[in-house]
Amino acid sequence: MLRPLLLILLTFFSMAAHAGLEVNVEPENEQVEDNIQAFVGEVEASTRREMERLAGHSKEQAIDAAQALGYYQAEITHRITGNRTDPVLVLEVQLGEPVRLREVDIRVEGAGMGTEPFDLQGAQRGRLQPGDVLHHGHYEAIKSYMANQALRFGYFSGQFSQQRLLVNIEDNVADITLVYQTGERFRLGDVVFSETPFDDNLLQRMVDFRTGAPYDADLLAKLNRDLLASGYFENVLVSAPASRAEEGLIPVEVQIAERKPHSLGLGAGYSTDVGARGRISWTEHWVNARGHKRGAELELSLPRQALTGYYQIPLTHPQTNSVRFFGGWQNEDIDDIESQSFTVGAQHEKLLDSGWERIAGLRLEHERFSLGNDSGQSTLLIPGVSFQRTKSVGGIDPSRGYSLMLDLQGAKKGVVSDVDFARVFTTAKGLYTFEENHRFLARVGLGAVYTDDFEQIPPSLRFFAGGDQSVRGYDYRSLSPTDDSGERVGGRFLLDSSLEYQYEFIPKWRAATFVDHGNAMDSLAAARKTSVGVGIRWVSPVGPIRVDLAQSISDSDEGFRIHFSMGPEL
Repeated sequence: MLRPLLLILLTFFSMAAHAGLEVNVEPENEQVEDNIQAFVGEVEASTRREMERLAGHSKEQAIDAAQALGYYQAEITHRITGNRTDPVLVLEVQLGEPVRLREVDIRVEGAGMGTEPFDLQGAQRGRLQPGDVLHHGHYEAIKSYMANQALRFGYFSGQFSQQRLLVNIEDNVADITLVYQTGERFRLGDVVFSETPFDDNLLQRMVDFRTGAPYDADLLAKLNRDLLASGYFENVLVSAPASRAEEGLIPVEVQIAERKPHSLGLGAGYSTDVGARGRISWTEHWVNARGHKRGAELELSLPRQALTGYYQIPLTHPQTNSVRFFGGWQNEDIDDIESQSFTVGAQHEKLLDSGWERIAGLRLEHERFSLGNDSGQSTLLIPGVSFQRTKSVGGIDPSRGYSLMLDLQGAKKGVVSDVDFARVFTTAKGLYTFEENHRFLARVGLGAVYTDDFEQIPPSLRFFAGGDQSVRGYDYRSLSPTDDSGERVGGRFLLDSSLEYQYEFIPKWRAATFVDHGNAMDSLAAARKTSVGVGIRWVSPVGPIRVDLAQSISDSDEGFRIHFSMGPEL
């Protein structure tokens, strides 16, 4: 039975033609033809006599390849064509009637009978129905499926008590009997970690399953991923050897090597919005045995300078639940707006079971600002909550996915704050690739500030549009309401949308065309701006790099804008 299986597997590597071989199948059957081509392979000979000697073995291989797909009555003849020094072996295949399944008895017995891991009513079982043409590959596939499910879900004593495939060539029928005895399902025992500077309590909080949970290889793989994602470890190896089971419990052994506690990061970049920028970050990945973290970051560019720091404490599930205390200073000078702000606060970060990341926090912010001809300062105690979710396929250069974000914040006058306000901002992005080379990227952003004293709202909470992440036919933050002297002062509302098409003309390089629409406004009835453009995308080792040439179609005197940026598309 192994030989037909090998023939089936080779169909996945079939080629349209092989040197020195031609296969003609009657009646036409592309699957059989491909399987014969794949199994016989290249047939090369320098003379007709040599090709004649190869023909017999090639015919035997072709017969096996046809039988693997249920054609036991196939008759094969051959002839040799081509010139004397470059002969071609032609196999003429008359298929005849195929062998069809008559009786099919596939079942699971034992503790796993009727459980989800051994649900055989899906695609695997559906390919072996009475009346179907015998396909040895489908038969071997369901055998492998049952054995693999047993290994994945801890039925380590499982085995086939019956496995028969009987072919009656005279009647062109076949009978299948497969009975798998699962035995008892093993369970996961205590999780034991190798020597480490961390508290065992912290480590055990990273384990999502309890002692006695039914064995599932996916639980072990998730534990391995979660430990690596915690940021504490350089190497992780999770194992649960069945040979060490006692009374059905398999101890879980975790070999870990902690990472160096300190790291220093240096970064540099350039975008049209802020020009050249540099970044220096310092992180202490674990301060103590309880897994506390801290870090600081300095960002420098001509229009913006910022210094921030944080201290983070892990909670019940350290990978997905933590409290962060933070503080920072930022100075910004962009065209008509100057501001300097100081911030301290705390936030609770949690990954919800739904897949959304929720951040709830409270911050105290003091900002001195100048907008056009006006200047002022504000002190605000701002509670806020945000929700974010990103799902994508394809790593650093995803082929499809989406990103959603909702941010809500506000303040109450008299409770430390100088002004009442409520602010909402939401964005949605979507990416889809079809036929490998064609991509569509869509984006929409909506925002609003509600207050009776907008003049007291600092620029960091107002809305601006324009730039390489907004309406690209305009300069960075150049779309905004203006004061009496024509200086931009930010708006109460934001509408920002984009639709982009990309075509990959060579690997890692894409041409793009796009249309952007939106504005920052004091009234939803205000006019929006539209721009169109073309661009080039290079998928570099550190992520996509974009160069765009955009033109406003709302304001003909705006001229062309060139934008350069880098970073993820979702």
